[in-house]
Amino acid sequence: MTTQYDPTSPPADPAAWGPPSPAAARHAAPGPGEPRGSLARRAWRGRPGDPRWVRPAFLGLLLATGLLYLYDLSASGYANSFYSAAVQAGSESWKAFFFGSLDAANAITVDKPPASLWPMELSVRIFGLNSWAILVPEVLMGVGTVAVVYAAVRRRFGPAAGLISGAVLALTPVAALMFRFNNPDAMLALLMSVACYLVVRALEDGRTKWLVWAGAAIGFAFLAKTLQAFLILPPLALAYGVCAPVRLRKRLGQLALAALALVVSGGWW
Repeated sequence: MTTQYDPTSPPADPAAWGPPSPAAARHAAPGPGEPRGSLARRAWRGRPGDPRWVRPAFLGLLLATGLLYLYDLSASGYANSFYSAAVQAGSESWKAFFFGSLDAANAITVDKPPASLWPMELSVRIFGLNSWAILVPEVLMGVGTVAVVYAAVRRRFGPAAGLISGAVLALTPVAALMFRFNNPDAMLALLMSVACYLVVRALEDGRTKWLVWAGAAIGFAFLAKTLQAFLILPPLALAYGVCAPVRLRKRLGQLALAALALVVSGGWW
């Protein structure tokens, strides 16, 4: 049995009419020279709507920041010997690791909570006690902070402004010193930047999860350098309370949940 073709009837699939839509073209299989998979594609190409220069410029900024901070890193030696002693103790004893002890026998702790020591102590456990094992985690946190500042600024003002902001941070002398040293400020700066980025996300759509994660980031920053982490709390809370695209009652509830997340993430230790 055969079926007659009727030229007056449209195709069963409307997508067969004319050329494919832009959305379908974006999801088509990549060409021979393009990376496969959405994650790899976005890593190398960036967002579909971005100009081609954006992602290479961003990756170049991160690479330049890393090279700048890594250059002659061992010139700092063991940097702050007070915290380096705690790093050595934490690399030898998990109890010293958890409590931030100054010595492996756990006779006394350092003057701050231990979160800023944990990346360095894990590095020393893996690579042994040396200047680079202590300071490279600080450099990586510096590169991460530049990336977060770029991401936060570009969401509101575009990729060019984001690149300028990231470059200004990377080239600020005090930042270059801070991210090449083993004081708690590197982790503090990274987590405070993450909190600001999350609040920017929350201001876009009023979703609760972004604000809760921001509270968790500030709470964990408290474990790096105590009350200095709270310096950004008033302006962030005020900005969300005034500008969030949801009703006032919901804003207050979201801020309360963020405060609870802060207490949990900073108080569990």
